[in-house]
Order: sequence, then C-alpha cells, then structure tokens
Amino acid sequence: MSRLQADAPADLWVPVTGSLGFRGRRHRKAAIGMLLSQAHRATGAAPRPGGGAFAWILSQAAPLLMRRAGGRVLVWVWKSDPELLVVMAQLQQATSQLRAARAMMPMEYDDTESFRDPHLGVGEKLAMPLPTDPKTPPFATYTWDTGSHFVTVTAVCADRERFGTVIGAVDDIARTLRVVDDLQVGEAPTVLRIDPA
Repeated sequence: MSRLQADAPADLWVPVTGSLGFRGRRHRKAAIGMLLSQAHRATGAAPRPGGGAFAWILSQAAPLLMRRAGGRVLVWVWKSDPELLVVMAQLQQATSQLRAARAMMPMEYDDTESFRDPHLGVGEKLAMPLPTDPKTPPFATYTWDTGSHFVTVTAVCADRERFGTVIGAVDDIARTLRVVDDLQVGEAPTVLRIDPA
C-alpha cells in the first residue's frame, strides 16, 4: 500500500499524525480550534474562540482517524503558535471524478507556479496570501500528479500579516514529501519506477 513520508523539523512543527493521548493534545486542540473559527468566519457564523468542547472532541478523535488513513494523511501544526498554522499532506487515488473536480476549480486556482520536489518531481504551488473573499484565511496548496495518485499539501494560516514569514517552512516540508510503497519480503514490484529528475 502506498503512503506518505516527510521530514518536518521537530523544533518548528508538532506532528498531529500519530500523537495519541496526551502527547500533542494542546497543539491538536489549538489547531482544530483555529480551523473551526476560520470555518465559522467563512460561513458568517459568530466566532467561537478556541472551538470549545467540539474542538476538544475532535482533537481526541483526529489521531485515531489519521491512523485509520494508514499514512495517506499527515498533519503538522506550528510549534511556537499552534493557532497560527496547520499543514496537511494527503495522498488520493487519481480517479476520473477527482480529475473532473480539479478541472472545475475556480479560475484563481489557475494562478500556480512550478514547485520542485526531489522525490515527486515538478508539481504546482498556489499561494493565496490575500484571497479575494476577505472571510477566507490565507492558504497555500501544493499538488503533484503521479499518474495513479494526487499528492497534495494544504497550509492554512490564521494571520494574513504573518503568512509570508511562515510559508518558507511549509515549502521545506513540501520538498521532503515522498510516496513509499510497502512491499512484502520476496514480492517483486511489477512497475518500473523512474527517478523524476
């Protein structure tokens, strides 16, 4: 089965994936609270600072849900300020429905730049420090099409003014992202893999 791996420096990031129980609980709750408050803002609902009990429940469930994803989802939060920045990497099978959905994305998603990953090759990066809708938080997405899968990284920031100071650290994580396959001993892969370089 294919899964994702990445190298996130421990002095900058706290991994949510695999942080069961008390380990990383405060960072998980703060990150989920930030995402919930951004979602409330986007829908026009009254903001709820910290997300309350719902954020706590999600912070307990998130690691279990990600464990069930089997390495296809990786999530980190900014260590010094977990309410500032959340980054999620995802591996999705490239179905025809997903390709059609990507083709129908709004026009501003066409404003991408090339982004190179030494493991995945050249992909696309879209940075939106000032989205057209003022209710939308600043974000960045990175996408690679491997033919059989889409690899995406999404970073959401709570502060427009600080977005430019943290996006470089997101670039660094995205450059270490790779897809690995678990092969049984004695199993012979039937696919020739060519280095994207």
